Amino acid sequence: MRSKSSKRNKPAGGGKSLSTRAIHAGEPRTKYADSLTTPIVQTSTFTFKNSKAIEDYTKKGKEHFEYGRYGNPTAKIAEARLADLEGAEDCVVFSSGMSAITTTILSLVQSGDHIVITDDSYKKTLEFCKSYLKQFGIECTIVPFGNYEVLEKAIKKNTRFIFSESPTNPYLNIFDLVRIKKIAEKHNVLTLIDSTFSTPFNQRPIEFGMDVVLHSLTKYLAGHNDILAGAVLGKEELVEKVRNLHKSMGGLIDPHCCYLLLRGLKTFPLRVERQNESGLKVARFLETHPRVQKVYYPFLESHRHYEIARRQMTGGGGVVTFEIKGNLSTAKRFLDALKLIYIGPSLGGVESLITHPAMVSYYDYTRKARYELGLTDTLFRLSVGIEDVEDLIADLDKALTRSKS
Repeated sequence: MRSKSSKRNKPAGGGKSLSTRAIHAGEPRTKYADSLTTPIVQTSTFTFKNSKAIEDYTKKGKEHFEYGRYGNPTAKIAEARLADLEGAEDCVVFSSGMSAITTTILSLVQSGDHIVITDDSYKKTLEFCKSYLKQFGIECTIVPFGNYEVLEKAIKKNTRFIFSESPTNPYLNIFDLVRIKKIAEKHNVLTLIDSTFSTPFNQRPIEFGMDVVLHSLTKYLAGHNDILAGAVLGKEELVEKVRNLHKSMGGLIDPHCCYLLLRGLKTFPLRVERQNESGLKVARFLETHPRVQKVYYPFLESHRHYEIARRQMTGGGGVVTFEIKGNLSTAKRFLDALKLIYIGPSLGGVESLITHPAMVSYYDYTRKARYELGLTDTLFRLSVGIEDVEDLIADLDKALTRSKS
């Protein structure tokens, strides 16, 4: 059923900080069996006491759950908390970030519509828009990230929305939310932002006027590398469209997964604050290392969107992208020399992870095609966890030194 969150999930007043709301928002004070944590309601079906209860639910709109695909009490609490943290009117959770993205896109367009998406968006998002939307008669224009003149020219009379990410993967480019909002209002189009890399701790796009915000909850918000989940947040009328299609598409998040998400949310401000601090220290260390060619991090003065990042964000996040000197053999030696940092393709968890886009995400591309995207043989994306930053720096330093020979 629909989450009644439009009033209670606005940013809390009365001095309630994000850290406090991350623990308590959306939860009733008294819970089943007087438990402290939100219970896992592990059921596929909900029953009615009698025929009057059915009529109260269907005709009078009285709150009641019916079937697991239409809503669950544990999921409802998670949606309410996320909406509060993001400052959104409503939220719906999904079984993965990609399920959230594809369902949202399909719910907001129809045959004959057109969308604009930036070329620095996630690989699978771009693939979906370029390939699958054509089957439904929906046109997609991909524009260079950061070129707002080209983006505005790409908007047509049938354009439904602009889609981008901020920060982006892997170069951590920052979308100017103020500027894009002015363009969107001028042409009467919606704005959709994937805000996975920033989280509500570092950036809240709705405060800048964005219409829909999407998250892969798998990353920072759950934060422990143990679940897959996604979320769509925004104005109630838009989220309701997404929720209605979600009931048919069935990208359902299970109750136990919601429980783990709620547990992760309680510590997410602490984790992201630590990752902000460590990420900046690691970025500064790498920028001065003789074996490093280039570092990409929004809160480094050398980043091309540094000024925008400082205006929009409270921290640079826990992802640091960098290129080392050498070739593919050098890159492999560097990876093999790491002892603390795990090699893995995700991000945002308590364990530090590093990935090599050329060998992992884009292994099926030719070298020429990868280089056209800026994905060199020596490019790495590091997701900083919550380990002691000096231990991480020492691990990177030793691996970089060993990669030379």
